Amino acid sequence: MNSLFNSALKQSSSIRRDLDTFSQSPTTSSPALQGQLAASLASLSRTVDDYSALSKKELIPEKQQKAFDRVKNFRSELADYRVQFDRLRKEREDAQSVTNHNELLGRRPHHAATPENPYAQSSLPQSTSAFAPSSSGLGFGAGPADYDRETHALREQSFFSNTHNQLDDFLDRGRAVLADLGQQREVLKGTQRRLYSVANTLGVSGDTIRMVERRARQDKWIFWGGVVIFFLFCWAVLHFLR
Repeated sequence: MNSLFNSALKQSSSIRRDLDTFSQSPTTSSPALQGQLAASLASLSRTVDDYSALSKKELIPEKQQKAFDRVKNFRSELADYRVQFDRLRKEREDAQSVTNHNELLGRRPHHAATPENPYAQSSLPQSTSAFAPSSSGLGFGAGPADYDRETHALREQSFFSNTHNQLDDFLDRGRAVLADLGQQREVLKGTQRRLYSVANTLGVSGDTIRMVERRARQDKWIFWGGVVIFFLFCWAVLHFLR
């Protein structure tokens, strides 16, 4: 149980350092750091669950109560870490959305006759100049086709952003699965070591039992040999001294 407690402490310290790094630059942090944090949080949750299960089997009341307090503190820290991680990830997503929107608007052509609001075009005063283009001709400002292209580009940008987020989620899940497999590997290794220990113990016990049986057979032959020699000695005494 102490090994699980030490492991939980190390994982908590590592998560705290990663969160501090993430909070320093949430907008420029790499997706790998987010995946590492997600995997670390999942691993810490499993470690706390294992420690809680072992603490329920503790026979000494004082140690059991101490273990329960530790589990409570770990769960509180884990909840705080998750809240902070979700907040930082939300800030990063919002910052990326704003950056993408600004980049998209930066590529948009600006003309004097094109308002920022596309619905405000109808409220612009119509030109009465003889040199003004007719409604059927091509104007110098941005027409409906430009807005269609802008809308299409915005949809593409949103699609790429959503795809990027989904890929990050898939990577996070893959790292979490990899962490689960690593932990299961450690558990299986521990089980294998215990099985080897039990097998060695059984082997030693078998050798001891066989040695005892062999010694018992030898003692039996010695006993019956002594009985025969004793009766022969008694017969010889009675036969020659009578």
